[in-house]
Amino acid sequence: VGIVKCSPDRGLLVSESMLLALEELIQVCCAEDEGVPVVLVCGPKNTGKSTFNRYLINLLLNRLPSVEYMECDIGQTEFTPPGCVSLSNVTEPILGPPFTHQQTPRKMVYYGQTSCEQDTERYLDVVKYVFSSYKKEVPLVINTMGWVKGEGLLLLIDIIRLLSPSHIVQMDVYDWKAMAPLTPEYVHLTPGLYTKGKQQAKCKQMGMSGVGSWKSSEGEEDASAPEYKLLYVHPEFPRAGVAVHSGILRDMSILGYLGQLQSPDIGAVLPLHSLVPYQVPFNAVALRVIHTDVAPTNIMYAVNASWVGLCRIPDEIRCQTDGPVLLTQTPVCDCLGFGIVRGVEMEKKLYHVLTPVPPENLRLVNCLLLGNIAVPNCVFVGQQGVEGEIPYVTSDYNYSILGSGKLKKKKHFKRREYAFECDYT
Repeated sequence: VGIVKCSPDRGLLVSESMLLALEELIQVCCAEDEGVPVVLVCGPKNTGKSTFNRYLINLLLNRLPSVEYMECDIGQTEFTPPGCVSLSNVTEPILGPPFTHQQTPRKMVYYGQTSCEQDTERYLDVVKYVFSSYKKEVPLVINTMGWVKGEGLLLLIDIIRLLSPSHIVQMDVYDWKAMAPLTPEYVHLTPGLYTKGKQQAKCKQMGMSGVGSWKSSEGEEDASAPEYKLLYVHPEFPRAGVAVHSGILRDMSILGYLGQLQSPDIGAVLPLHSLVPYQVPFNAVALRVIHTDVAPTNIMYAVNASWVGLCRIPDEIRCQTDGPVLLTQTPVCDCLGFGIVRGVEMEKKLYHVLTPVPPENLRLVNCLLLGNIAVPNCVFVGQQGVEGEIPYVTSDYNYSILGSGKLKKKKHFKRREYAFECDYT
């Protein structure tokens, strides 16, 4: 639509409740005598959590040298490809969508899926592991998932108990009351998915040993009551971000990450098949498929042409043979970056991995995690300079074979209609 000159107050339209919340948080974060604030932002999907986080961090960076940001939304990540829980140190303003500012976090774990419904227990373990790296030296902003119904709300209560925020910003819209106000009293009394509420503990004590223990247990429970300030924000533009499909944003984040493989010189974009991959011996790295069970005989078919997390497990990889090393459980471990297994050489027992991770970090990698996040279809279909059939893509295939499927074409892009006129002169 071009660039339109607007008055400064037209830059970002926010609701009155959002302005009040921002003002209070900035004041608390810049005060030197009250400890370091931990701000947890929650609410349903498409209510402006990401916009609020970016705006808050940018305002704080006008006053502080850095802000810590913890990403707990594995479906819509800010600084990493999808499927990650991460802790980042932010020193520069966030001025675009996630694919424009992919960066290496201070701590990152590859969960391997864009939803945690299948394995909420491992998700909580991952959140706990990443949070343990926060040093409490600068303010922390925590982003959470938009899954706030049923078990999602119970999981959020567990996360609040686990992370002990000083402030909770709850985004909610007027027309859809998705969740109750998360007051300290509500969180204190309500059982989570894995943690008990105060009321539960009382009843259990009462059943065991009568009135005497009721009083003592009540005192103990009160001691662990959460202490935080709840800031309730009503966005003016609910569902404003629904126009772009979340799957497209995830693909663009992966493409933004893969953009680091390109030369910094402005020129033609090199196709991925023209770049030189690293050779990794089978017995140098352990292998694990996170989201499903794969028979050992089929593991190489699963790994070939896949998106993998390059991880570091504390155990030493010991293999008597030169064959692949398979893990029986998914580890909670540091992820140092990502790559594409662009080929598997069975004769020489080598993986061919394409990755922008620098060599000094690659030396630490001893585990490849394969999750339910795929290389974007456009990477396969848009391979240039290939004569005949495109590698990994075929038109003649039996779709009854387990694991095969059609490449879906994205049809979500629509031309936006803008109501205001633009003066290009």
